[in-house]
Amino acid sequence: MRPADVRISDLAAPRLSADAVAMMRAAVDMTGPVSLEEDWILEQASEQTGLHDFGDDSFRQPLAALLAAIGESAGLSAFGRVSIAMFLVQLARNRLLVENLISTYPEILDVEIEAPIVIAGLQRTGTTHLHNLLSADPHLRYLPYWESLEPVLPEAERAVAAEVDPRRDRCEMALMFQAQVIPYFERMHEMTVDHAHEEIQLLAIDFSTMLFDAMMYIPAWRAYYRSRDQRPHYAYLKRVLRVLTWLRGGQRWVMKSPQHIEQLGPLIDTFPDATVVLTHRDPLPVIASSATMMAYGMRMSRERIDLAAVGRLWVDNTEEMLRACLRDRPRLAADRSLDVLFHDYMRDDMAIVEAIYGVAGQPLDAASRAAMDRYLAAHPRGRLGRVDYRLADFGLRPDALRERFQFYFDALDVQRESGAEG
Repeated sequence: MRPADVRISDLAAPRLSADAVAMMRAAVDMTGPVSLEEDWILEQASEQTGLHDFGDDSFRQPLAALLAAIGESAGLSAFGRVSIAMFLVQLARNRLLVENLISTYPEILDVEIEAPIVIAGLQRTGTTHLHNLLSADPHLRYLPYWESLEPVLPEAERAVAAEVDPRRDRCEMALMFQAQVIPYFERMHEMTVDHAHEEIQLLAIDFSTMLFDAMMYIPAWRAYYRSRDQRPHYAYLKRVLRVLTWLRGGQRWVMKSPQHIEQLGPLIDTFPDATVVLTHRDPLPVIASSATMMAYGMRMSRERIDLAAVGRLWVDNTEEMLRACLRDRPRLAADRSLDVLFHDYMRDDMAIVEAIYGVAGQPLDAASRAAMDRYLAAHPRGRLGRVDYRLADFGLRPDALRERFQFYFDALDVQRESGAEG
């Protein structure tokens, strides 16, 4: 029995449970005063790790731009300030630990990241399901959620981790907290400790990624991020992937992020032998569900949410990303790229997997098929329940959006979805 669909009626003015409010207040009290200033964030990271070498200082410019954008965005709750500050401190901690490990073991930089399989597509186009399906293959290396949050353990914890990795427990606790505050989030984007996660969490260690734009309503950051060449930050992503491969091994990486669809140039320049899988879907349900997911998640940092502003943001973001994809798509090697239409994937996901493996030159043996079959049996679509997404919640008109995105329908055989206009 699948849970009934949910209609979230308090997106603009969230009504949190008493338990959620108490947990958030306790977290604020426990953390104490925080600052969203660059020096404070970096000093906290150094104090917590005992390290001071952040590597190349180029990360400071995007960090400063990010903090300025956050500062321009009024309306953060007390918990919002604490959670954002602690998130940025954790990213700075991760950077210190990554750089310390490389300085101790410089041979890490000799590790090759060969021929990754990269899924690039907008949110809600089947990328998460496809990513986890491919990640079930024991012959592929993926980034589990716990590892994305803390790629490198502090030295003091490494001996303990040989038996029980404390990162898994910390990840589980964070997910339990999230489930209390935003219990319907898992219906929109399932996340578990071992769930295959996006490498934009690793890009965030260099403080330049659309992850921030998806987490917070900070339009100034989006403008800054899109104005910059992202190749240096993709190079840093590759640096972290080398660290992770050296630490835990693995063979061929399978990666995924919506960001890649608008950064195909930096992606392919950094990973020239990659197989790139582009996923495509009617933009209307993509916008409705993405805006809903962002607005719902924002209740962790704000007491009121401007739904019209969130809607406009996602319309603009979606158009920019799709136009960038169509502009740069010809740069991809025809024999190492594949367009996947959402309706084709929904009809037969294993046929799409077979097509991907064919293009990637990746063997699909009995062990791989069996692992994928087990994943599909354990993760039927909609088993956690669905959310009723509506464009009208964000003041968006389907007819205007159809006209605005006609360029995308003209370029690809994307199927219009009848349920996209609620």
